Amino acid sequence: MTHPPSVAITEDSRPPEVSNNSIPAPTRVRYGVLAFLCTLALLLYIDRVCIGQAADSIEKEFGLSKSQMGWIFNAFTLAYCLFEVPTGHWGDRYGSRGVIARIAICWSIFTALTGAAFGFGSLVAIRFLFGAGEAGAFPNTARVVTRWFPPGHRGFARGSVTFVSLIGAAVAPPLAAWLIQHVGWRETFATFGIAGVAWAAGFYWWFRDSPAEHSSVNAAERALIGVEAVLLEPATDGIPWRRVLRSPNLWLMGAIMGVNGILFYMQFQWYPTYLKEARGQTEMSSGWLTGTVMAGGAIGCVAGGLLSDFVMRRTRERKWTHRLCGGGALLCAALSMFAVNYVNSAVAVTLCNASALFFIQVSIPTWWSAVAHISGRHGAAMWGLMNSLGGLALMATTSLVARFVEHRHATGHTPIECWSGVFIGVACATAGGAICWMLVDVNRSIVEGACQAEGE
Repeated sequence: MTHPPSVAITEDSRPPEVSNNSIPAPTRVRYGVLAFLCTLALLLYIDRVCIGQAADSIEKEFGLSKSQMGWIFNAFTLAYCLFEVPTGHWGDRYGSRGVIARIAICWSIFTALTGAAFGFGSLVAIRFLFGAGEAGAFPNTARVVTRWFPPGHRGFARGSVTFVSLIGAAVAPPLAAWLIQHVGWRETFATFGIAGVAWAAGFYWWFRDSPAEHSSVNAAERALIGVEAVLLEPATDGIPWRRVLRSPNLWLMGAIMGVNGILFYMQFQWYPTYLKEARGQTEMSSGWLTGTVMAGGAIGCVAGGLLSDFVMRRTRERKWTHRLCGGGALLCAALSMFAVNYVNSAVAVTLCNASALFFIQVSIPTWWSAVAHISGRHGAAMWGLMNSLGGLALMATTSLVARFVEHRHATGHTPIECWSGVFIGVACATAGGAICWMLVDVNRSIVEGACQAEGE
């Protein structure tokens, strides 16, 4: 079967006008695709976040130190970094349908197996395999959004996915805390691991990689999306690694994602422990307060998606709009984190963290948009590469936080003093991310030279 020539549909493409007098109204299959992606994100973050709420119980049962718990957290992150690029490339080359279904099945299995761990070594191994199984979910989600939504509407789609992922992150701590209290931490992981296999079966049966391949999509919807006359071919050519690795944009975007990840992962990996140790909160109250922080991030996802679409529809000046939207949001997040050490109550601290996560998530759709601009047909692989670079920064920070808190505790500092330096460090890193945004040039592709989005 022959296909029309491949055409990269970029963020600056505009869908053709559709006459209501000539063809029926567009179908809305793309919103069914979005519903599947949002459900995927919900399940993914519930399974990912529950480890933070269970950390205290796991430490006590196995007699683990915070440094050892940091290794368990990092086992997931290491595998996630290692497998992001190959899994994203599989999606670019073979399509996201089978890859995403495989991801959902694998992460569900290893979430459930976390509850069968029998010590430090088994926890490290299982969480490593969990990270390998989950890697590539968001790079392939980004690829699907680019192929199923027209420019000017992708920010809403991206914001919706990240919004629902943060809803999962908000629900997971109190839900995990309740389950841990009533059935134990082992049974909690088994419970969270059940739904993914059923989701994967439904997704694989219904979804298609291109609107042109889905029987329920009519000509009007294909025209609206912008692929009526073009089938997007897989990226069968190799990745131009020499050009990619020489691109400043790659390292800047990787550093920005690292900053985002440091602030975000701190909220569910360490924040429940901080609340219990430094603020005297119970298991349930720490779960609700952590969930509040995640809810702040979820609201930020919606705001960020709307902001991204607003800017997309009203300006063709890409470089400075991306810089100001992304960098401004990170600067506000940094100020919110600095404020943590100047408030006294657990509620006030939680509101500061929720504000910081809100602004981080406001910046995420802008980051996705910038990656789409600079990645060409290798979008999923490059998304995974930049996300993996961020993961390396996160790994270093996770170990540093554990060692820093243990050292401060050993030298006689109070619990609040042990953690205050952590918040200052995260605030400084976030401010550094804002500076990185000022250097990103979305008019320069990391794989093809000048971006096609600018007509070059």
